[in-house]
Amino acid sequence: MSSPVIPFALFVVISSLISPSLSQTCSSQKFTNKKVYTRCSDLPALKSFLHWRYDAENSTLYIAFVAPPDKPDGWIAWAINPNDVGMVGAQTLFAFKNSKGEMVVKTYDISSYSSIKESSKLWFDVKEAAAEFSGGLMRLFATLVLPEKGKMTLNHVWQVGASVTNGFPAKHNFQPANLNSKGTLDLLSGESKTDASGDSKVKKKNIHGILNAISWGMLFPIGIIIARYLRTFQSADPAWFYLHVSFQCSAYVIGVAGWATGLKLGSESKGITYHVHRNIGITLFCLATLQVFALLLRPKKDHKYRLYWNIYHHGVGYTMLILSLINVFKGLDILDPATKWRSAYIVILVVLGVIALLLEVITWIVVLRRKSNKSTKPYDG
Repeated sequence: MSSPVIPFALFVVISSLISPSLSQTCSSQKFTNKKVYTRCSDLPALKSFLHWRYDAENSTLYIAFVAPPDKPDGWIAWAINPNDVGMVGAQTLFAFKNSKGEMVVKTYDISSYSSIKESSKLWFDVKEAAAEFSGGLMRLFATLVLPEKGKMTLNHVWQVGASVTNGFPAKHNFQPANLNSKGTLDLLSGESKTDASGDSKVKKKNIHGILNAISWGMLFPIGIIIARYLRTFQSADPAWFYLHVSFQCSAYVIGVAGWATGLKLGSESKGITYHVHRNIGITLFCLATLQVFALLLRPKKDHKYRLYWNIYHHGVGYTMLILSLINVFKGLDILDPATKWRSAYIVILVVLGVIALLLEVITWIVVLRRKSNKSTKPYDG
């Protein structure tokens, strides 16, 4: 019979390996400054916690926000949005290390995603603010005086980031957890409800990315490979043409669907504009639509304008290929998916590139042999 000491020892070792920041709940947390809060909540995103005490008579809110930054030199933030649920319009408290390695708290008015300014005048008055960092967790303490007495429900937002540049918090990630770190807070009941629209928006972004990666990022290049190389082989005529049209039309239909979801996302994301990605997307849609209509005006092979049509068609097609690949990677940068998805797409492009290179060599061999046969064919007088 084994000694009970061994299982107990294993339990102690395993328990010691579990990160304190992962195993804690808000009710188990204690603070070195001996501050006491009557309510706490295990926030549903970013492994964060919020403690608070509300003095309704003086409209004063005492808070302690606890979260692990993305990196030790990163930052944490907690905010109240007086007008909406979300980051735009949030009156924000940022905690991070300054150039001396000391924890500081700065206040920011986030009027838009492109306009984040340090401001001493917020919707609420900050009577006291401090921060500390230990055990992988940053803790932000603040005493706030709310301008509206009797206001028992607040829109709050919280966030974490990886770095601070010249005393300014760098951009945070855009993973689902970062996008869903918002909700409403009932100061008296202690309930913290998240905004369900965050999950919906993430799904729309994923759909937008998948549709465009399949259309512009895969089907469109395959259609170009078919047109460029298969038509060299006489036995593939006219099959190559119908395959080419099928792939490009499919890419166009799926791409338009992806473009439409992008427009919808843009209209729902006030203050967020990815100018380069959007402009390339609009350009691709216009050029693709032009290509579809140009197909209806395609001259016959022996027509005198067929050469000019070919130059236009090929030029626009290769321009679209370059823009589509650029925009797919722009979209990946914005969506910031798991590394495996970017790697998978790169592998697909490499495979298509190798296939194109092999077909390019084979095509040149076929063309040169044909020219050689014609040049050596005896003159039939």
